[in-house]
Amino acid sequence: MKTKEELIDDLLDLAFAEDLGDGDHTTLSTIPEDAMGRSRLIIKEDGILSGVKVAEKVLHRVDPSIKMNVMIGDGAEVKKGDVAFTAEGPVRSLLIAERTMLNIMQRMSGVATMTRRYQDELKGLHTRVLDTRKTTPGMRMLEKEAVEAGGGTNHRIGLFDMILIKDNHIDFAGGIEKAISRAQQYCKDSGKDLKIEVEVRSLDDIRRVLAHGGVDRIMFDNFTPELTREAVKLVDGKVETESSGGITLENLRAYGETGVDFISVGALTHSVKGLDMSFKAF
Repeated sequence: MKTKEELIDDLLDLAFAEDLGDGDHTTLSTIPEDAMGRSRLIIKEDGILSGVKVAEKVLHRVDPSIKMNVMIGDGAEVKKGDVAFTAEGPVRSLLIAERTMLNIMQRMSGVATMTRRYQDELKGLHTRVLDTRKTTPGMRMLEKEAVEAGGGTNHRIGLFDMILIKDNHIDFAGGIEKAISRAQQYCKDSGKDLKIEVEVRSLDDIRRVLAHGGVDRIMFDNFTPELTREAVKLVDGKVETESSGGITLENLRAYGETGVDFISVGALTHSVKGLDMSFKAF
């Protein structure tokens, strides 16, 4: 299995392959090979910054000689007009790296900004906002990193690091108890130490899960805040609890006030506007 760093390297390989092709002919034709220069990353709207570390990786992928001076790091609040960092080196290299770097940073900062808005709605509560697997193909590792920068919490990374038994698994397996038992046996047989979460659709489902045992978290799927409050009371701290489905910024607080441990929100990564920024010579 590939590491996070290897997956990011693969993403950058693809990003440059589709953007650079056989060369940046505009830059090659207009900029002398020995020209040196400086550029700065200028923030153009308020938000949460994310992607600075990846930006350095992008710059050095193009040209290891580029020197970067960071003024604002990942997770920081930024205002319009702030300069996050400067970069100095061959002008050709700065221009070649510009768009790929900005695409990644704008996306990551947009995710971090959205996450901060959601988590701020839960101030004073113990409830944490979770991301989901509803991510941009190829960018999952970076988008989940951005969620953390925004103050959120990562759910499972993919299908490999947690068992999440959802409604389809339950229906195909022949019921909640059978699905949980098979998951437990699978972990035992394979020697895998994986947390088990199960999705429920009613209070009766919760009772069945608790009676069976063997799970680490119960997900309340499309429960109302009122039903969620009953569900949390029923679980009574025996396992972790999570709310999912139909939750927006407008009703997030109502869910958090039920006492649920986590709220998963797909909008953190699938409905995000990039944070506006530019990389300009100075």
